[in-house]
Amino acid sequence: MSPEDLKDLKVDVQNFFGYWPKKCKPIGEDYVSHMFGVINCNGFTLSDQRGLQAVGVGLFPNLCLVNHDCWPNCTVILNHGNQTALDATFHTKRRIELRALGKIAEGEELTISYVDFLNVSKDRQRLLKQQYYFDCKCEHCTNSFKDDLMTAVKETDGQKVSADVLKEVTDFSVQALIKIEQARTQGNFHEVIQICEECLEKQDSVFGGTNLHLLRILSTASEVLSFLQQFQKAAGYAHRMVEGYMKLYHPNNALLGMAIMRAGVTHWHAGLIEAAHGLICRAYAILMVTHGPHHTITKDLEAMRTQTEMELRMFKQNEYVYHNMREAMLTNKPMTVAGEHVQIKAAS
Repeated sequence: MSPEDLKDLKVDVQNFFGYWPKKCKPIGEDYVSHMFGVINCNGFTLSDQRGLQAVGVGLFPNLCLVNHDCWPNCTVILNHGNQTALDATFHTKRRIELRALGKIAEGEELTISYVDFLNVSKDRQRLLKQQYYFDCKCEHCTNSFKDDLMTAVKETDGQKVSADVLKEVTDFSVQALIKIEQARTQGNFHEVIQICEECLEKQDSVFGGTNLHLLRILSTASEVLSFLQQFQKAAGYAHRMVEGYMKLYHPNNALLGMAIMRAGVTHWHAGLIEAAHGLICRAYAILMVTHGPHHTITKDLEAMRTQTEMELRMFKQNEYVYHNMREAMLTNKPMTVAGEHVQIKAAS
């Protein structure tokens, strides 16, 4: 551990002792330090039922045996189960699941990824060394697979931009992300959008569609615009983001599936039912692999898929009636069909 990490560990240990009851058997500082190290290297982040918010850390001794690969053949998912079913047949316990991402040959090692793949090889290696204290020598790191896509630069007439321009836009992007985080923390969401748009104006003439700096700004812009209910603009950014993600991530990556799902919801809110249904179906196919058919997220996505399929059929039959119905549903107002009022309740 670095001197800085050791210093932070010492502070954590002392804080722990502040909670340790004086009447209990005393324990040594080395033992507590070791315990913290075990949690740090072996803990799995646990999320809520929607997979959106981290709520804790879990230790699972069997899963700790599974090694890392930046392009793994398995993924780990927390399944909250069904805690409310009265019928024992449908009552399932919370559990952690190791799920295959595709066919695995007999004798092939099972692997998972300890870090998000969307970092260039040297950055993933640095993160793994810092958090887990090993040097990653997986095929993707050794051969720098997809690093060229993650740092893609546009060409004009076969010529790339100069090194000075590239450095300027890259530095601007890094600083923009820092300012965005500060503005989000303070709740200044309109300022976030302003920074994103200024950054994209510089990036679009320099970076390729899979460049990580561009994708991070597109992701932030889409998310914040959706929060501000500016769904048309959000959908445009989400579409570009998903196009980039699909060229970088493993086809059955859980984070890819979640990103496509959110993009589908954004397109639905924007009234772009054809694109929304396509994205929802694509996300559903991924999450059926990564989360399984019984996970809460997959079940929600299946309901969304059914709804968008129904809406798409209606849209193709009569666009006017579809948009009239949609407006009524979103505003909870009566809709007019054949001169008669029909009350439609917004879906929960």
